[in-house]
Amino acid sequence: MTATPPTPPHPDRPAPAHEAPAHSAPAHATPAHGAPGRAPAYTPAHAPRPGPRQDRVGAAGAALARGLQRITASALGPYQSAVIRIGFAATYLFFLLREVPHRHELYGPDSPWHWDLARQLTAGNEAFSVLLWTDNALWFEAVYALTVLSAAALLLGWRTRTMSVLFMVGVLSVQNRSVFMGDGGDNVIHLMAIYLVLTRCAQVWSLDARRAARKAERAAAGLPPRRDAVGPVLWGLLGPVLIVATVMDGLGGTWWLRVLLWLLWLSAAAWWYVDRHAPRGPLRSLLDVLANLVHNAALVVIMIEVCLIYATAGWYKIQGSRWQDGTALYYPLKLDYFTPWPALSDVLASSGLVVMVLTYATVIVQVAFPFTLFNRRLKNVLLVMMIGEHAGIALLLGLPFFSMAMIAADAVFLPTVFLLWLGRRATLGRERLLGLLPGRSRSPEGGPPEVPAARSAPEHRGGTGKERGGTGEAPPHGTGGGHTLVG
Repeated sequence: MTATPPTPPHPDRPAPAHEAPAHSAPAHATPAHGAPGRAPAYTPAHAPRPGPRQDRVGAAGAALARGLQRITASALGPYQSAVIRIGFAATYLFFLLREVPHRHELYGPDSPWHWDLARQLTAGNEAFSVLLWTDNALWFEAVYALTVLSAAALLLGWRTRTMSVLFMVGVLSVQNRSVFMGDGGDNVIHLMAIYLVLTRCAQVWSLDARRAARKAERAAAGLPPRRDAVGPVLWGLLGPVLIVATVMDGLGGTWWLRVLLWLLWLSAAAWWYVDRHAPRGPLRSLLDVLANLVHNAALVVIMIEVCLIYATAGWYKIQGSRWQDGTALYYPLKLDYFTPWPALSDVLASSGLVVMVLTYATVIVQVAFPFTLFNRRLKNVLLVMMIGEHAGIALLLGLPFFSMAMIAADAVFLPTVFLLWLGRRATLGRERLLGLLPGRSRSPEGGPPEVPAARSAPEHRGGTGKERGGTGEAPPHGTGGGHTLVG
């Protein structure tokens, strides 16, 4: 008997009972409750997964959202920016103090680069210097002293935003008064003094951070904040000076400097008003976001600047014949001006192998460093070599301030773990030193009594310097930290 194939169902006829309809639900489908009187609909138990392209788009969107959240919610690199602040303020402070006996010959009325010559030069290159407002000796002494005091205050992190502006004004004024005085490090200080104004560099290791932590303690204890009289006084004193300088065309021909100074002064008023009337409102959050964006952008610019310094220095060295044959380091070791330790310089210069190795290593490190930033271990190795190179320059060639400026610039790439360890060591040393003073407790726990209720404060309010390892850190963004012109 021959089996006949099943006849396909006619469109107008229902399918036989033993044949499943084409649209019937599979065995694992679950019925969905539909409208009464209608056949129940079936939906698959497992929804289809998105395709690879949708996965990539979703992952890219999530990564972008995380990146935006990171750069707007906090000021990145708080320890790196603090080291940069401390390093450059200390470098220029020590330089100014060393040159106190010679200040009149270098930048003052007795300088070979006469005041009239400086006026002619700045009229052509549109440079800024308050020392060119008048050639009065008393005015020069006042500006020099103000620059020293602002550098010391910036080093300590006291009223950091105000002091960073005054530090920038002092650096530009002194350097533009006599542009031929410097050893290369002055150019780095010149640039970094401008960048520091845009950073929130007092989040940690500063007196502003300590003041913000104490303010958080009082808030946690339910106490009203103390009135700040210093900030408004500084703001009120600087305002008329800025107005007079603008009207009298004393800010030079650089338009961006006028805009920057006015924006800083006006933003200080905005911060003060918001802190006083809406400290937890959306406007305060907006100001924090804008400050974080500016800080993070300035930090990226500092990194790019350091990479450009090393890249250009390395590639220019490659073009020199003395660097190519490995003898370039020999010649400065034989110059009297660059040999503070003649015996040590003679020992190094007498070994051709040492001279060749150091010459080639200098070029290799400078050229290779920008390409190693995304390899943490290799970057840290080259960073140690560059810091050692600058320490050798300070010792062998007698250029301490150039080396200090470059090491401070290199600090932007230092690992946070190392900086935290360094901060703990510095705190321990400070406590031991204070313990040796008469009338002080020798234990690291000695110090002023804490507010009792501060121990129960939530983590997001920050903590005292003791609770954070004695570093005097400021609480996270939105709680101060010296980010306004009035401190």
